[in-house]
Amino acid sequence: MLKLSPESEAVVKETAGVVAEIADDATVIFYRDMFEAHPELLNVFNVANQAIGEQPKALAASVVAFAVHLINPEAPDFTPIMQRIAHKHVSLGISPEQYLIVGHYLLGAVAKVLGDAATPEIAAAWDEVYWLFATSLIAEEARLYANAGTDPKVPYRPYRVVERFEESDEVFSLLLSPVDGVVPGHYTGQYVSIAVDLPDGRRQPRQYTISSGPRGDSLRVTIKRVRGVNGAPDGRVSGWLYDYATPGTILDVSQPAGDVILDDTDKPLVLVSAGIGITPVAAIMEDLSRRQPERTVRLFHADKTHAHHALYDGLRRQVLAMADARAQNWYEEGAEEAPTLHPARPGFMDLSDVELPENAEVFMCGPLPFMQMARKTLMDQGVPSESIHYEVFGPDMWAQNPTSV
Repeated sequence: MLKLSPESEAVVKETAGVVAEIADDATVIFYRDMFEAHPELLNVFNVANQAIGEQPKALAASVVAFAVHLINPEAPDFTPIMQRIAHKHVSLGISPEQYLIVGHYLLGAVAKVLGDAATPEIAAAWDEVYWLFATSLIAEEARLYANAGTDPKVPYRPYRVVERFEESDEVFSLLLSPVDGVVPGHYTGQYVSIAVDLPDGRRQPRQYTISSGPRGDSLRVTIKRVRGVNGAPDGRVSGWLYDYATPGTILDVSQPAGDVILDDTDKPLVLVSAGIGITPVAAIMEDLSRRQPERTVRLFHADKTHAHHALYDGLRRQVLAMADARAQNWYEEGAEEAPTLHPARPGFMDLSDVELPENAEVFMCGPLPFMQMARKTLMDQGVPSESIHYEVFGPDMWAQNPTSV
């Protein structure tokens, strides 16, 4: 059980609200100063998330939520967020030494924003918060590296693109096989990072769900080419992979990671997804149709049109092969003409009137607002919050509201 010293606990209780208010501003300064001094870290952090401000907000929310967890025994358990961050970090090859750099510039940024209000007592208390946060992550990440047999100094292995499948206009799948050795064991629902060297010389990693069940000799990732909207940039890594990842291409791939995984029970499952969030659902269904074809499963998916619904044909086969699997889709356009197994519904997903199996575990993947709405609807239907699990592509902004976890 992590605890602050009595002196620091008193200071953090007094200042947590103020730090929460200035946290976003502080993290913007933090990233600016850190990247200026350590440009090599630009090869680790997602530059697109920096550009639209998501990464700073996610970091700020996580540190503040951790502090609240330390000072308030009634606060939601921070462990799930901590585990999720650790999995993201091992997929990126984060090392303990990098926490020294982050701590120096993060705490320095907080002091800059607070100005004269940043007394030595306040600085010492929040330094203690940060290092409790950091050492917890370092320990969990060391465990994950060791279990996978990964040297964090060499976090990527070369994989060859064996096959490529065009799933829709903007979605494609890559079948990857390691150049030497075997595919590491992974759990259904996990993801890998793929790091590419871009034309401007910058190296960028992105996480992609393993959209196939465990196979032994290969793994499949399914990728959506990201188009920037409302001023956001196009996805540089997904765009590079779309243009250049063809059979024979060698890619740097991390160890599998991710804490939202398929369990080995026989409990009913409810799978809720939207858009490219279908990828972990596809992996789960491939695995279940082979190992647990009698298991009760309900699939609920939302997409723009049937043509945008990636991996549909394989999912259809798996639903038909299982004894008690049913699927319901929602399409914003063309639902009435969609050639689906069960008539599609028009518009956005609405789970308020769907039939749910009793005592089900729920897995969700899709845009954050979509999942928040789906979660609320499911809880209104009587599904306990602890039975609802989610995977987020990109920074986990859910930490800004820990009661949503």
